[in-house]
Amino acid sequence: MISIEDAIKAVIETSNTISISITFPIERALNLVLFSDVYSPINMPPFRQSAMDGYALNLHGDLTYSLVGEIKAGDSYQPILKKGEAIRIFTGAAVPDSANAVIMQEKVISKGNTIVVESNPVEEQNIRPIGEQVKNGEIALKKGTKLTSAAIGYLSSLGITEVSVYKKPSIALITTGNELIEAGQPLTYGKIYESNSIMLKTALLNLGFDKVSIHKIEDNFDDTYNELQEVVEKNDMVIITGGISVGDYDFVGKALKKLEIEEIFYKVNQKPGKPLFFGKNDHTLLFALPGNPAAALSCFYIYVYTALQKMTGLKNTLTKVMAISASNFEKKGDRPQFLKAIYNDGTVTILEGQSSAMLQTFAISNALVKMSGDLDQIKINDMVEVLLLPI
Repeated sequence: MISIEDAIKAVIETSNTISISITFPIERALNLVLFSDVYSPINMPPFRQSAMDGYALNLHGDLTYSLVGEIKAGDSYQPILKKGEAIRIFTGAAVPDSANAVIMQEKVISKGNTIVVESNPVEEQNIRPIGEQVKNGEIALKKGTKLTSAAIGYLSSLGITEVSVYKKPSIALITTGNELIEAGQPLTYGKIYESNSIMLKTALLNLGFDKVSIHKIEDNFDDTYNELQEVVEKNDMVIITGGISVGDYDFVGKALKKLEIEEIFYKVNQKPGKPLFFGKNDHTLLFALPGNPAAALSCFYIYVYTALQKMTGLKNTLTKVMAISASNFEKKGDRPQFLKAIYNDGTVTILEGQSSAMLQTFAISNALVKMSGDLDQIKINDMVEVLLLPI
């Protein structure tokens, strides 16, 4: 049985970045990762730009200036100011080459065709120089940058309309279990509603992974083997929930062995999620998560999320912070444990209902408290390690 730390390390070392690029319009590239450096095709700003509403001045030794006109944002008007002349200007407007400072309107007294300034500004005050953000030909964003809304807005301001990004992995979700039925069907005795597939699919969609297919396998070896053979061939990642244990009707492990999926590890010293399998073949990563929903989702965020980040050109794991516990908690057993919790501004509350089968508390969680194996309790005001969930 492998430790949590060694399991995460193995996931990072085994997961390879998909070295295929796709060109995307920037408005559709949210949360994708740049495959190559992006160079600016222009200076930004492309002209000397006023940083505020006020007056552009050709400085001289007096506080009084003659007012000779007005420039709005978007005007191409380029007057030549003589010394001692000023022109009304607005934020974002092009500053004439003959002006060497902009003074904010709050520091000016207007008297008809003249203005009086409180004091002469220093040269280039309140003027954004050409190429202040980025110069023509410079790297605007580096390879490996995740395209947030701000990054997309920035590239758009440079006139860029499409980008080369890492191909998103195709992912197959497989659920196993004869006891599972779809929501909306009558709930007959012995059956339960299947939730893992939609839970994991929406988690993937939230992270920006939309090439997801869902497959249901009955509890028999032939169906398990045939379905796995097909999805492993067609996808970059396969995520299975349930069927990985060693019961009489758990066929996933046997099928993976026949498919010659290389086992990287099986079973992690943790709670929940001990019966976790991670393996690969030449082109596909495979996770077999526990069937219990809370355990499956915990393993998804700790391990699958890490693999997906690496596959798409990032190196992120869950964000770790230290926080003050607002709760008491007693742990049974000596395995490290991930506890569903609510984190808020340096404080974390450990929730009731930590069973691996229970999603009720996970539904309101935004974090997991990692409790080491050598601890048997957490007390109020103890400092604890918290993993923030990307939700």
